[in-house]
Amino acid sequence: MLYLTLRHYEYVCAVARHGSLSAAADAVHVSQPALSAALSRIEEHLGHVLFLRRRGAALALTPQGRRFAGQAQALLDRAARLENSRNAGAMHKLTLVCFSDLAPFLLAPALKALRAALPDVEVSHRACGFDPLISALSTGAADLAITYDLGLDAAFSRAELDRIAPHALVPPEHPLAQRRGLSLAELSQHPLVLSQEGLSVQHMLGLFKMQGLVPRIAHRAETLELLRSLAANGEGVGISYSLPPGGISYDGKALCAVPVKDAAAQEPVILAAHTGMPEASPAFKAHEILRKALSGRRSDLAQADHHID
Repeated sequence: MLYLTLRHYEYVCAVARHGSLSAAADAVHVSQPALSAALSRIEEHLGHVLFLRRRGAALALTPQGRRFAGQAQALLDRAARLENSRNAGAMHKLTLVCFSDLAPFLLAPALKALRAALPDVEVSHRACGFDPLISALSTGAADLAITYDLGLDAAFSRAELDRIAPHALVPPEHPLAQRRGLSLAELSQHPLVLSQEGLSVQHMLGLFKMQGLVPRIAHRAETLELLRSLAANGEGVGISYSLPPGGISYDGKALCAVPVKDAAAQEPVILAAHTGMPEASPAFKAHEILRKALSGRRSDLAQADHHID
């Protein structure tokens, strides 16, 4: 059974445009007998005649042939645009997504490194939560992601950029403020302020559960700065991996950051990518650039002294 291909549509359009088999055959680089035979098979497949064949006269389109040739040309034009768009996009565009809490620390340096090393690549970016980040990677809407190693399956490669511990956030007058380190067991005795982000809170609760601890959750905050503000105002002990410098919340309240010392609480910051990227692709090159440019950058912030004596 014959299935029409783009080549068959090209044959019909060539004959319609040139009006003769010989000129059309030259245009599509086939022999005249081969084109004539292909045209007959196409008409047989469609169940109606596309061209009127009259001895000594140019081939003329039937009404059905005129409609078919017009639609065939539109299909060929669309296929050409799609092919050009695919090739251009593969060579000159790159989309980077970054987990929202990490973006203030890592996104700007990432963009700077990419634009310096890949000036011909159009780099777009997005900061978002875990769910949209994973969705963007899974659907191919993003090429690379800077995130914590949470929620990604084995379909993606992971390059570890850093490994950081969470911090407990409290106001200076809090009993824990003068401590140099805290355990999860100690934190479980205090009301806590955690992130509302689904994977983040699941991860944190899982750390307590592994030690048989049941934490008391006072608040789940929609944003990092709300979490910091609630902690600074005495609403509970905030727990966060992201540690902005300065020791001050958005509303001007002082904060002390005390590291959580449990080794199991340390979390990798990773550069995630699709496996099997072609070495010539911008994504492959960008992966190597970002891996070198971002490795260890969060350590400086995580180790900064935010403790207020």
